[in-house]
Formats: sequence, C-alpha cells, structure tokens
Amino acid sequence: MSILDVEAAAGMFESEVDDGDFTDGELAVLALAADPDQQPDPGAVPLAVLMGDRYTPLPEWYMPAAVVRGRSRWHTAIALAIVVSLLLIEAVGLCVSYGQLVRP
Repeated sequence: MSILDVEAAAGMFESEVDDGDFTDGELAVLALAADPDQQPDPGAVPLAVLMGDRYTPLPEWYMPAAVVRGRSRWHTAIALAIVVSLLLIEAVGLCVSYGQLVRP
C-alpha cells in the first residue's frame, strides 16, 4: 500500500471519526497514515495513570495484584512437615499419588 493510498483512505473516514467508534480497518489506516517520527504530546497522560493503575504491569481490572498474607509459624511448620514426609516417602521408593501408600 503506497502512502497515497493511505492518505486517500484516511480522508475517506474523516466524517466517521467524530462519533468516537472506530473499526479495525479504520484504525489500521490511521496507524499507517501516522508519522512514525512524531514525538508524543508533552501534555499526554499515560493510560495506566488515567485508569488508576499506577505501578502495576497489568491493569487491575485484568489481573488483581497478589496479596501477601502473613502466616504464623505453625502454618509454616505443618507445610514443611508435609513436604518433608512426601519427599521421604519418595526417597524410600513408595508412592502416594492416589492417597494410598503403595509399592510401585
């Protein structure tokens, strides 16, 4: 597609730009017609700031931030005991995959 085709196609959509709804084809034509070397407007606001997601890599509505909860020592001890017991069972050569202690 030459630059003349892009400019002609971009002019074709000028009457439809006012309502704010763009189709994928219109957005593609406008993107191809844009100047790639143009600097952003100094007063432009980043989308993350505009939506309120300041320091998260993904927007809050897409994936909420992980919540760190403090666990007591006995929760940690129980989890560690379960992991160690499973490793010992595996080291002995037994299997507990289905909840029963069996020899494979």
